[in-house]
Amino acid sequence: MQSGFEEVVPIEVKSGDNVRPTSLRRFMQRAQTPFGVRVSAKNFGFEDRVFSVPLYAMFCLSRDMTV
Repeated sequence: MQSGFEEVVPIEVKSGDNVRPTSLRRFMQRAQTPFGVRVSAKNFGFEDRVFSVPLYAMFCLSRDMTV
């Protein structure tokens, strides 16, 4: 997904109980992205530059995400 500033926004989709975004954080660090998105069964949230979005609300993600 690209943000409004033409940056790539990494998205990680988790289906199990272990929803720690380790690979997402690793990618964010290497690519120096300002934030990432984790889609899982957990509720909405924001922690350590990672937005959490529940699976049922994935339609809320926009192609024009802005930082």
